[in-house]
Amino acid sequence: MNVWGYSIVSVIVVSAISLVGVLALLWHKDTKKITFLLVSFAVGGLFGDAFIHLLPESFEEIENKLAIGLWVLLGMMIFFALEKFLRWRHCHLSENEQHVHPVVTMNLVGDAVHNFIDGMVIGATYMVSIPLGLTTTLAIVLHEIPQEMGDFGVLVHGGLSVKKAITFNIFSALCAVIGVILSLAVGPHLQSYSVSLVPVTAGGFIYIAGSDLIPELQHDVKLGRSLWQFALIIFGIGLMALLVFME
Repeated sequence: MNVWGYSIVSVIVVSAISLVGVLALLWHKDTKKITFLLVSFAVGGLFGDAFIHLLPESFEEIENKLAIGLWVLLGMMIFFALEKFLRWRHCHLSENEQHVHPVVTMNLVGDAVHNFIDGMVIGATYMVSIPLGLTTTLAIVLHEIPQEMGDFGVLVHGGLSVKKAITFNIFSALCAVIGVILSLAVGPHLQSYSVSLVPVTAGGFIYIAGSDLIPELQHDVKLGRSLWQFALIIFGIGLMALLVFME
């Protein structure tokens, strides 16, 4: 099997991880009782991904440190503007329409960009060597499991039905396929784009976790559930830190 074959199979495997949320539902039928746990896990995963993976990679790849800060702020402002637009539209919906929290769209956009970058990375590493591509794919798969579980919880918590959450999560995951095709087809010409998108994605993830998800968790003040939230945020961060050693 050639580089194209390995790369396409790898991104299909990574995309299939989006179904992990379904397994979580099969394990626990009461969605409302587990979504707050998944959202807590997502906070830890998003913060951990941004501060432990994306930002350090940006500092390693980009020499101009000022540019990194500006790219991160740009990512935050893009998602701020997107949320403003979605909330404006939300306020102008008729009362009979079903409302979906703006964080749903923002989460899908941020996840799609992240998956696109993952696809580009997979394609680039396979072009270097098959073993490097395989180890990179394994790291991304382990990286996607907690992230996609959290993403699924965010989508359901934000107002989507289970069926729609599964569908949108899969479409978002398939952006990795687009990323790997572009990476293999164009190669080094897209490298500058991927490097720039890494800190932008970090800024988007920081905004989503800090501005939307944590305030949602603050609504629940029961001691027991608050301790579970805190523990799962730490667990999400810790898992992202653990993946550094595996990468």
